Amino acid sequence: QLQLAESGGGQVQAGGSLKVTCVVSGFASHHFAIGWFRQAPGKEREGVSCITSSRTAHYADSVKGRFTVSRDDAQNMVYLQMNSLKPEDTGVYYCAAGLESYIDICTGVPRQGPYARWGQGTQVTVSS
Repeated sequence: QLQLAESGGGQVQAGGSLKVTCVVSGFASHHFAIGWFRQAPGKEREGVSCITSSRTAHYADSVKGRFTVSRDDAQNMVYLQMNSLKPEDTGVYYCAAGLESYIDICTGVPRQGPYARWGQGTQVTVSS
């Protein structure tokens, strides 16, 4: 059974960096596009970034130039490097997997719908 698990969240001051990791198990990660989403307190979950197996990546405008998504399919891991963090980046960060047969799985800022399997999330807190 496909499972995803995030790690690497924590608390950091504004301007700092964090790297969150998504470990994929049960199936080889190269079968899937991986999306990163976040949910701030009192807000709906939103798409942050996604990456295809061919390493095409997309970002939300709010994180473009600060966040970088990458993947190591040999290790079944996907990473989200977050630099120049802002208090508004605070939230629970989730990774999710979706089949690349969905034509719009990662053609822009990811939508939740095509992603079928989700991790439990990791908290990122950015203090001012």
